[in-house]
Amino acid sequence: MKPISYARHRFPPKVIRHAVWLYLRFTLSCRDVEELLAERGLTVSNESIRRWVLKYGPVIAKNLRRSRPKPHTRWHLDEMVVSIAGRQMYMWRAVDSEGEVLEILVQPHRDKAAAVRLLRKFRRRQGFVPAVIVTDKLRSYGAALREIGFSGLHEQGLRANNRAENSHQPLRRRERKMQGFKSTKSAQRFVSVHAAVYNTFNVQRHLISRRIQRQFRTAAHNSWSDATVAAA
Repeated sequence: MKPISYARHRFPPKVIRHAVWLYLRFTLSCRDVEELLAERGLTVSNESIRRWVLKYGPVIAKNLRRSRPKPHTRWHLDEMVVSIAGRQMYMWRAVDSEGEVLEILVQPHRDKAAAVRLLRKFRRRQGFVPAVIVTDKLRSYGAALREIGFSGLHEQGLRANNRAENSHQPLRRRERKMQGFKSTKSAQRFVSVHAAVYNTFNVQRHLISRRIQRQFRTAAHNSWSDATVAAA
């Protein structure tokens, strides 16, 4: 983990870390976080919170990704339509069989070239090729997999790809709360940071006991503390 410098800020690292965590962990706006901090006696402007998220979010996300375990070898790919500054864009997404978000890439097209770009990017980041890739019936996926020489199993079908379809829901809620993304660059930056935090705190509580849930929650908070530790 790379320690983070919080130098030249009026507020202590603990306050900054907590404000960034509230914004990224929950479906809150900067003004919502401002209100929550004010209830605790901390007068922080929403603009300061926004700047903290922009400055520290990518660094924290990078630290969190380093601490994640190796993903499963069954990957699900899907894309969803987003409107950015009045322009229709596509948010390509790859998740593993446990719902871990592997990669998100904002692109203007929904074609073979876009699918190839996504596959090459997350294959390079993950460092290995999965055994199974599950997609819907978009032909671009099959063409892209043939181009990169994928030799594993390619499964297609809407129901088979429910894992990827459902993974869009948290991001859709954030998109509505933010009243849409303002630019492609800001959208890409936010979704990458949001994915890293979501992976860390995503506990499928309906599948585990309360005791195990508490253990997972404690581990998630420990990972956050390690990823946001202040430099000496």
